[in-house]
Amino acid sequence: MRDFILNHSSDSIYTLGVIIGLLLIRLILTTTANKVGKRQGINLARVRLMVRYINFLMVFIATFLLMFVWGVKAEQLSLVFSSVFAVIGIGLFAVWSILSNITSGVIMFFSFPYKIGDEIKIHDKDAPLEGIIEDIKAFHLYLRTHEGELITYPNNLVLQKAISLVKKDAFVDDGSDSL
Repeated sequence: MRDFILNHSSDSIYTLGVIIGLLLIRLILTTTANKVGKRQGINLARVRLMVRYINFLMVFIATFLLMFVWGVKAEQLSLVFSSVFAVIGIGLFAVWSILSNITSGVIMFFSFPYKIGDEIKIHDKDAPLEGIIEDIKAFHLYLRTHEGELITYPNNLVLQKAISLVKKDAFVDDGSDSL
């Protein structure tokens, strides 16, 4: 055990530095996401979703850096990551719309001008939709029509269609979850 500690003391210090550095970056990013959410009045569930994305990114970066610190050669890393990404790419090729919706959800978190409770009209040439935004999830938006119908609309289409604000804060959220 003593030999291991002596032989790998610099690796242990670098590991500690990587972990502390990434924890600080994670803290900064989550604090920023929380501040943006609070300042823009974004629903807490959406802020938590962004924090999950940040955590996933930090774990991915930590894995990459720690493998490098502990002596995995760049060729070996590139082989592992290219193989993993090839499998993931082939697996996700059929479900590319899921990635598109997640990306759209992230974009909507930072720049979507409408909030839960706003009444909007989606100008779709086939069938225009009008209703109140009940929730905005990672993949889709819940829209309640005037007839009481609940429509789930994909996030990637929300960013592609023209949307107009009919009425700001059409209802007040009482904290109960109707879904």
